[in-house]
Amino acid sequence: MSRITDLQKNLFGGTTSNARQFGMIFTLVAIVLLFQIWTGGLTLTSGNLIAVVSQYSYILILAIGMLMVIVAGHIDLSVGSVAAFTGIVVAKAMQEHDVPWPLGILLGLLVGAAIGAWQGFWVAYIGVPAFIVTLAGMLLFRGGNQYIGNADTVPVPEGFRKIGAGFLPEVGPDTGYNNLTLLLGAAACAAVVWREWQARRTRLEMKADTAPLWVAGVRLAVMLAVIVFATLRFAGGRVGTSLPISGIILIVLVLAYSHYTRNTIGGRHIYAVGGNARAAELSGVKLKRVNFFVMMNMSVLAALAGMIFVARSSASGPQDGLSWELDAIAAVFIGGAAVSGGLGTVSGSIVGGLVMALLNNGLQLEGVGSDMVQIIKGLVLLLAVALDVYNKSRGRFSVTGTLMRPFRRDDPSGTATVPAQAPDADTAKVAG
Repeated sequence: MSRITDLQKNLFGGTTSNARQFGMIFTLVAIVLLFQIWTGGLTLTSGNLIAVVSQYSYILILAIGMLMVIVAGHIDLSVGSVAAFTGIVVAKAMQEHDVPWPLGILLGLLVGAAIGAWQGFWVAYIGVPAFIVTLAGMLLFRGGNQYIGNADTVPVPEGFRKIGAGFLPEVGPDTGYNNLTLLLGAAACAAVVWREWQARRTRLEMKADTAPLWVAGVRLAVMLAVIVFATLRFAGGRVGTSLPISGIILIVLVLAYSHYTRNTIGGRHIYAVGGNARAAELSGVKLKRVNFFVMMNMSVLAALAGMIFVARSSASGPQDGLSWELDAIAAVFIGGAAVSGGLGTVSGSIVGGLVMALLNNGLQLEGVGSDMVQIIKGLVLLLAVALDVYNKSRGRFSVTGTLMRPFRRDDPSGTATVPAQAPDADTAKVAG
């Protein structure tokens, strides 16, 4: 096998989790390079990258929860209204009742959990389709936001604003960079190297097919280069700015939910329900419990996203959360999720969200009007997915096809899902 074939198989079309993610990452890189040239180098400046994370972190948080909802075979149209409702409740509690901001955050999460339990009850135990339940929730909680807030803006205290507008503080000697961001970047590099070494050692011990060492080296070098570049960009912003606190929250959530969906029984059950709910139930999966959990989890993350947005805006208002659900759903589908459920990854959804965020940001940098931005985003979403589906039908290289190949029952590589088998490191679709 030639080196080019090795590289294509293991870096683009292989069946390991790292290889599948690279297809979507390169799509993102292409968009970044396009706007980097078009905007005269503004896209990859420290200030712009920090602004992108700060402005779009709440959509990426929503995409994490929306992925699990869609994988389970549902849809949630209420996330924007839930975020807005939570934001006004927390803002009112802190302003009118002198609730300390840490308790305000806890209150917001409890409000999200209560809303999620309400919607999850109707979906899981009454059997009303999630589309109808969340459509009703969209109207109900949008009206609740305007009723409680009297259609006015309600400011939030300074301490609360840090979760949406704060940055890692400046500590240690003057290095010209934010030292805490540098430390986080170094830790990320070490974690990537350790994970790659552990994964390779495990496959060798199991005598499984392993990518050639030089291919693993190329893959590792690319990942480390991306981490180092991002670290220097975020650490090199103007004094007082660095990696946003909202970005740190997002990173923690991505790591936690990636682990949950890949490596836990509960995560595997979500994929099993989305793949074939009846078969999953017959194999012992608690169908109602899974459906209740994904709906409740979505509302908790929507509440968190709403609080981050309010903190960044310094106030809660009646227009908060409008069309957020559409951005979250678009991010999940661009990231490789299947409309019918059962397929999709957290990392893919994050990459899909970044594609939409950087597309929106690049068009704004070029001074394109908001009306044209919406038109272009819609066309790009439609054409990107349509082209990918066309390539897959023609047997050509397809990002979606590459992402989905290990799940096909006729997959000749032998990686198709079988009951009670451990999931692939990036999909976890199996009936527990």
